[in-house]
Amino acid sequence: MTQVTTEKLYQHRPKAQGITIRRLQFNPKAIRRHYFANSPVMSHLLTALSSTFPIGEQFFVHSVRNVRDQVKDENLQAQIAAFIGQEAMHSQAHTAFNAAWRRDDYNLDRFQAWLARKDDDVKNLHPKIQLAITCAFEHFTALLGGYILRHPEVLSTLDDDAVKLWVWHAIEEIEHRAVAFDVYQDVYGDDKIRRLIMRSVTTGFASLTFYSASRLFLQDHKKSIPKLGGNLFGLYLLAKMFVQLLPEYLSYYKTNFHPSDIDYSQLLKYWKTRLAEDYQLEGFQQELHALFNVKYKKQAIKTE
Repeated sequence: MTQVTTEKLYQHRPKAQGITIRRLQFNPKAIRRHYFANSPVMSHLLTALSSTFPIGEQFFVHSVRNVRDQVKDENLQAQIAAFIGQEAMHSQAHTAFNAAWRRDDYNLDRFQAWLARKDDDVKNLHPKIQLAITCAFEHFTALLGGYILRHPEVLSTLDDDAVKLWVWHAIEEIEHRAVAFDVYQDVYGDDKIRRLIMRSVTTGFASLTFYSASRLFLQDHKKSIPKLGGNLFGLYLLAKMFVQLLPEYLSYYKTNFHPSDIDYSQLLKYWKTRLAEDYQLEGFQQELHALFNVKYKKQAIKTE
C-alpha cells in the first residue's frame, strides 16, 4: 500500500515549469586546453570553476534536501525535483570534463581533495546557513551563465564541445536560479542572514577561484605565459565582466530581491534554438519539437 501510494503521489505531482532535465552528449577530450578565446587566463579560470562543480553541486542538492520535507507547496516540490535532476547532470558532465583533463602537468586532484574536506565542514553547519550558501552560489552561477550567453562573440572562439558544455550549463543554471532561493524564503525567509552569508560567500568564492585558477596557470606556465596577447585579452574580459555584472550582483542585497526579476527569456530562447539546430543536442531538439507541436495544435484549434 505504501509503495502504491508513493507512486500515485509521484504521478500526480505537477510538472516543473521552465526547468528541463537534459543529459549532455559531448566529447571532453576534444576540447583544447586554452579553449576560451585562446586565453590561458580565461580558460584556466573556467576549468578551475569546473573542478569545483561536482562537489559544489552535490552540496547544493544536499542543502535543499535538508529542508525539502518542510516545503508544502506542490509546485515548489516539482521545482526541487527538477533542480536536483539538473544538478546531477551537471555534476556528471563536469566530472567527465575534469577526468579528461587530468594530466601529469595539469593536476586537479590536490585541490579537489582540499575542497572535499571543506565540504564536510560546511555540511556540519546549520541547515539554514547551508541553504543560504547555496542561494548565494546560485546567484553567482546565474550571473555568470547570463554573461556567457550575452556574449556570443566570445563564444565563437570555443570548440564545439566547449560550447555544448558551457552553454548547456549556463542555460540550466538560469532555468533553476530561483529554486534554492524560493525554498529558503518558504522555510526561513530571513533576508538578514541571506545577505550576510552572501558577503562571506563573495570573498570566499573570489579567493577560491583565484587560488585554483592560479595553480592551474602555474602548472601550465610553459604554454600559458608565452600567450601574452591571450592573457591580456583574458584580463580585459574579466575586468569588463566585473563592471557589467556588478549591478546584478548588488541586486541580491535589495529587500524585495527575487532571482526571476532578471528576464533571460529571449536569451534562453535564442540559445536553446542554437543548441538544437546548430549543435544537434538531443535534449534541446526534443524541447523545440514539443514547442512546435503545441504551437501547431493551437493554430489548428483557431482554424477550426
